[in-house]
Amino acid sequence: MIRVCHKIGLMRIMGVDYGKKRVGLALSDETGMLAMPLETVETGKAFQRIREITAEKGVGKIVVGMPRNMDGSDGPQVEAVRQFIQSLGRQATFEIKTWDERWTTRMVERSLIEANVSRQKRKKVIDQLAARQILQEYLDAHSNRGP
Repeated sequence: MIRVCHKIGLMRIMGVDYGKKRVGLALSDETGMLAMPLETVETGKAFQRIREITAEKGVGKIVVGMPRNMDGSDGPQVEAVRQFIQSLGRQATFEIKTWDERWTTRMVERSLIEANVSRQKRKKVIDQLAARQILQEYLDAHSNRGP
């Protein structure tokens, strides 16, 4: 079910940064203009948590980061992400898109280091901030055409 903002008629979009141990989640506002970090979950609990959030927040689309190499070829984690997307798609009532995430985690980590965030605190938020970055880049690229 998609919750619609009555005056604007737009849906929320979720950003996902998939990892072997943790999955970062982010969520757009209802206008589809601003991405906000949401949470980090263990990979084994990701499907259930995504189902809960999509139902609760009216998510109509999910954007999953695709880990490409610098030359644009598939990175070593791409197959795992594809399997995650395929499994997610089996239970989905929403559209699933992918987005190139080559630099997202490194950019976020560098920003946190520059802000003097401890290694322990970085580990807790880096995945959800990477998901926010993936989603914000997607939103920015699609802002003229809508979400």
